[in-house]
Amino acid sequence: MTTLLIRYPAKASVDSGAAQTCPFALVGDGGNLLQQGVSPLGNLSDLVASSRRVVLLLAAADVTLLRVVAPPLSAARLKAALPALVEEQVLGDPADCVLAAGAADADGGRTVAVVQRSWIEVLVKALLAQGAHHISVLPAQLCLPFQPGSVSAALTTGDAGFELILRQSQTMGMGLTLPAQPQAALQTLRAMAGDEPVTLYLAPAQMAQFAPLVATADAGHGVTLMEDHWAHWVAASRSAGLDLAPALGASGANARQWQRWRWPLRIAALALLVNVVGLNVEWLRLKREAAAVSQSMLQTFKAAYPNEPVILDPAAQMRKNISLAKADGGQPAADEFTALSAALGEALGALPRKDIIATLEYRDRALQIKVKPNTVDSGTLAQLRSALAARKLDLSETNPGAWQIRPASGAGGGKS
Repeated sequence: MTTLLIRYPAKASVDSGAAQTCPFALVGDGGNLLQQGVSPLGNLSDLVASSRRVVLLLAAADVTLLRVVAPPLSAARLKAALPALVEEQVLGDPADCVLAAGAADADGGRTVAVVQRSWIEVLVKALLAQGAHHISVLPAQLCLPFQPGSVSAALTTGDAGFELILRQSQTMGMGLTLPAQPQAALQTLRAMAGDEPVTLYLAPAQMAQFAPLVATADAGHGVTLMEDHWAHWVAASRSAGLDLAPALGASGANARQWQRWRWPLRIAALALLVNVVGLNVEWLRLKREAAAVSQSMLQTFKAAYPNEPVILDPAAQMRKNISLAKADGGQPAADEFTALSAALGEALGALPRKDIIATLEYRDRALQIKVKPNTVDSGTLAQLRSALAARKLDLSETNPGAWQIRPASGAGGGKS
């Protein structure tokens, strides 16, 4: 897995119309440098998309770091309180800025980073459009190596001049854009650093240009030159402590997470819609079929019994009327006591032993029978069940020694 670090030039140089190139470095998880170079941001899409994480080092001139004192607050309450805490120190409306607070010190003081919202949103959206998976936006001044008791500085050459970056403490720093005049840049650095010794990081190509100036000019007093390498920025960025991307909310680092799920969610919603529509169409079809069957049953009942109103269920009424008609004609229903007991007597006649019944009761249109103990074995039960099945009756053993005999399904038993 790799991390891509990009140092973006200051907004002032972009507004000047100069061609914008960005120093970049691709590093492995162990901090080993895999690739480095300088390129316009739009040409880094392959590296951006293939990297697990993209760290944008925002120009120090575009990030204002403020010190504020706040009472102990939860993250949500602190976020809501930040605009009021920095209002007196910010020119313009804090609502137009992205505010990110660092950890509190022992006295309750915090470092708050302030960036123009429209500017940082443009850069983050450009990275998201190139396929970035996770984005961190760090102030460049907090990514300089720092030694207590001194000031760290870097002087980088851009397309529109110098960019001066200073880090005065572990949590504070600043930046300026300057004309490409080495002597004036050193004087500005010396003035901003005060009496503190300065470690100035320069690209190898700049060392030969600045070394004589530092050795001879008053502005170079107390300034130590060091070659600038990506290893310095990579190591310091891991302890910067202020990530501006989460403060962007939905347009920040998490936006790419939702973008990756955009099409799967759309497909899932479409599949759900198709299934819901299909189920409703099938339900309407079945409802129409049920209504047609019910109407057909009603018409059949009315044709057979034109003078009898349908109370609830025409099929049940039809079965009841057929059963009554059979009874009136002298034909008992299959679930009447006489029919059931007669069929049982016939079936018992085929058994070797006929005195097996202890009690006989007619209940719920079925014969409830208790047999004498030790009078029926499995063979006798099977023989009796077979004889009753031939007469369209079912024998079930509800409990040991307790039988129930009722018409088999479809045998035409009546119901009242």
